[in-house]
Order: sequence, then structure tokens, then C-alpha cells
Amino acid sequence: MSCCNPNHSKKHHIELNHLKKSSNLEFSAKLNEETAHDDTMIYIEGGSFLMGSEDDDAHIEDREGPVREEIVESFLIDQTAVTNGSFKQFIDETGYQTEAEIYGWSFVFHLLLSEEVKSQVQNVPAQTPWWCVVAGANWSQPEGPGSSIEDRMDHPVVHVSWNDAMAYCAWSGKRLLNEKEWEYAARGGLIQQRFSWGNELNPDQRHMCNIWQGSFPSENSAEDGYIGTSPVKAFPKNRFGLYGMAGNVWEWCSNNFDWDLDNVDNTSKTVKGGSYLCHDSYCNRYRVAARTSNTIDSSTGNMGFRCAKDIVKKSN
Repeated sequence: MSCCNPNHSKKHHIELNHLKKSSNLEFSAKLNEETAHDDTMIYIEGGSFLMGSEDDDAHIEDREGPVREEIVESFLIDQTAVTNGSFKQFIDETGYQTEAEIYGWSFVFHLLLSEEVKSQVQNVPAQTPWWCVVAGANWSQPEGPGSSIEDRMDHPVVHVSWNDAMAYCAWSGKRLLNEKEWEYAARGGLIQQRFSWGNELNPDQRHMCNIWQGSFPSENSAEDGYIGTSPVKAFPKNRFGLYGMAGNVWEWCSNNFDWDLDNVDNTSKTVKGGSYLCHDSYCNRYRVAARTSNTIDSSTGNMGFRCAKDIVKKSN
């Protein structure tokens, strides 16, 4: 279990009689090629790479290793995680309701809550008590009632489940990346480097990503400038021109966490990249090889996604 990720299915792990799912998630998506803004996407030339890690701090239980050669086909990838502004366009055009809205709650990190909202919290996960079950928390109210994304349109959208991300992808004519594509893109052509920019976390004392500084989970000194999410282009891009492949928000992948189960339905999907809550004292999963998972209906204040698109081969 990751500090950054409560790993709790809303459906099966938290019983809140007054916060029940009110209806089935029904969304009839229309593939809309016009909304897949290809001018914002980066072309990634396919090839082979060394995936995974066998470093001393690799999480064996997450099956980061062994290091192995993998091959990916060429694809297009969004330069950034999907922003609040882009997700709002999706909501405005479709009327879609996210699962956090349907269930009536989502997980919010305790230090981000107002005193008023915090006083109303009645439930926290036993193993990760820094996560609070907040009624009314969703993509448009990231810290619950009274909060807003009005001044955060260029921040990554959060409180989106895997199911929500898939609905957005269907609307946009795109798809989620699989884990191999995600890691290949994040590495930016670097071979077995720890981070998407190299082996040093803060080269020349420069912060390269939005992660935790201080004593987790009680004090965040915000030396990188942010306590919660940051704008998607706040930190340098990697050698492939991609922003935010480490820290800020976790990004959903399309595949099951257990690759052996990829041909069967599974409710646990891979997430990559770490988030603004990751710290090397507890969860150093902002490393490019790191991985964890969550259930497809779960949402938190530090999980988002980015999209990809297949290369369309024109026939002669």
C-alpha cells in the first residue's frame, strides 16, 4: 500500500450508509475525432527499452523487476496530464457524472482540508489515516464543499476513477496508455535512469517535479513551491517533450496491475508516476520504474491521467 494512494474500492471497502451510489454509471460515449487535439500530442517513435528496476530501493512487492527488454509500437501521447480545463469541456459537452459525484465522496489528503470540512470528516482508512473520506469532494471541488478549480484550470484533474478516465478517452477519440508505453515515454530515451530526467533527484539543487518535502505526513515545507497539485507545465519537460512524468498526480494506465491477468477482467489497474505526496522516507514511487495500483472505481485527490492515440497507418 502506498502513502500516496489509499487503495480502497468505494464499492467494497468503505461502508457509508448515507453515501451510497445512487445509480448505475451510464454514459453513451461518441468517439469524437475532432476533439482529439493532435497538435497537443507528441509523436513517440516505437522501439525497445529496458523496463523495470533492480535498484536497492525498488519495491519488490510491486514487481518492479526484473529488468527486462520490452518493445512498444509508435504512438501519440498527450504532452501533459489531462487538465481541469479539458475535463470541464468534456463534462460541459456530455453531462457526464464522475463516480465521485455519483457516490457522493472521495479521498482528500488531510492537510489540504479547511477546518470546517475537516470537522465533518467521519471516516479515514485505518492503514492510511492521512486520507479523509470527504462528502462532496470531486473533480470540481477537489477539497470538498467550498473549494473550487476556478484558478486551477491548468492543473491536472483529480478525483477521476479509471472508469471516468475511460469515458473521457472515448469522448476525445483517444485511449489510456498501457504501462509499457507509459514507462517508455517517461524515460525519454534514457537507459535505466532513476528519474525521467536522470539519476539525480535535484540536479544543481533544482526541483524537477512536484513531490513532498518535509516530514510525511504531518509537515510539507513545499520547497518545490506546491503543497497540492501544480500546473501541468510547472516543471521541466523530459527529452521527449513530456511534462509531469514524475510527481504531481498518479496517472492511470490501461492494463491490470498483474500482467499475468491481462486477458481477464480485473478491478485493479496500474497507476504510474507518483504524486505530490510521494517522499523517499515512505513512498519513493516518483521513480520512473515504480508502479502501484488502485481499483477501477476509486478516486483520490492525487490521481489523474493522460491520454494516448494509435498511429493511423494510411493505406496506399
